[in-house]
Amino acid sequence: IDNISVFPVPGAFELSYASMQLCKQGNFDAVIAIGCVIRGETSHFDYVCSAVAQGIKDCNILSDVPAIFCVLTDDKKEQSVARSGGALGNKGVEAAVTALQMIEFKRNIS
Repeated sequence: IDNISVFPVPGAFELSYASMQLCKQGNFDAVIAIGCVIRGETSHFDYVCSAVAQGIKDCNILSDVPAIFCVLTDDKKEQSVARSGGALGNKGVEAAVTALQMIEFKRNIS
């Protein structure tokens, strides 16, 4: 699709920085931060999930571009697969619909 750009980053934690940079550019109608964090045996999971959520929230507060949080935070890989087009739907599609709704919201208030 011609009007969708993809910018891979090395990990979920880096989604906040990448999303903010894209929001600040003003070249996009919306930014969707898509990622996955699977719980391990340490509290690292909690720190990463919290930081990414706060970072995407900051994009929404500090820029005029809607930033959509689409980071799966699951206990097991199977849960992530089920939410990525499996038995529990597709969170990516849901995020895209949300992005379109927020783009329309922004247009309606401008």
